[in-house]
Amino acid sequence: MHKDWKKTTQDLSALMQEVGKGNPDVVKGFTQMAKGANKDAALSHKHKELMALAIGISVRCEGCIAFHAKAAAELGATREEVMEMIGVCIYMGGGPSFTTAAQALEAFDAFVAERD
Repeated sequence: MHKDWKKTTQDLSALMQEVGKGNPDVVKGFTQMAKGANKDAALSHKHKELMALAIGISVRCEGCIAFHAKAAAELGATREEVMEMIGVCIYMGGGPSFTTAAQALEAFDAFVAERD
């Protein structure tokens, strides 16, 4: 395994809580925005998490990949759905997205293994 994705989410959660202590209003607003954006509506929460994972791949954000791969796995995304999303990321982002997408797949697989 390239990276311990569960540890990544745990470590980042602790660091983000520390930021929240110094910026409680900002973090509260961010949390509310996330809840609003992820509500099931025309798109399901699962599909929104796949979109967020694609954006994490595109901007090469390991933390985003970790959190959104975990959420997608928890929401029942399939490996086939992730692979199709990765295909679009590679198409749109080329080689840099290819290498980051490989890490995202590893993260997703790690969280699915934890789910199952």
